[in-house]
Amino acid sequence: MTLQPPAGWTLSEDGKALTRSFTFTDFAEAFAFLTRVAAHAEAIGHHPEFTSVWNRVDFRLTSHDAGGVTERDVALAEAIDRLAG
Repeated sequence: MTLQPPAGWTLSEDGKALTRSFTFTDFAEAFAFLTRVAAHAEAIGHHPEFTSVWNRVDFRLTSHDAGGVTERDVALAEAIDRLAG
């Protein structure tokens, strides 16, 4: 069974990850957001793949040990949405 991505998130072409991009006003705002995500990810022990270029942060969420998207990824996506404000 494939889990449905939360609103605003997309299932990758291979169906193994949730993806989403966030755009902020500047680098400092994007970095502050990433800091909040990092603290949350560390607390729950589930860490996202991400890239950051100036004011944009791109995420790819997958559970490598499960070979694809799990409830943990959906929960992390929802948390990232809340942290984005």
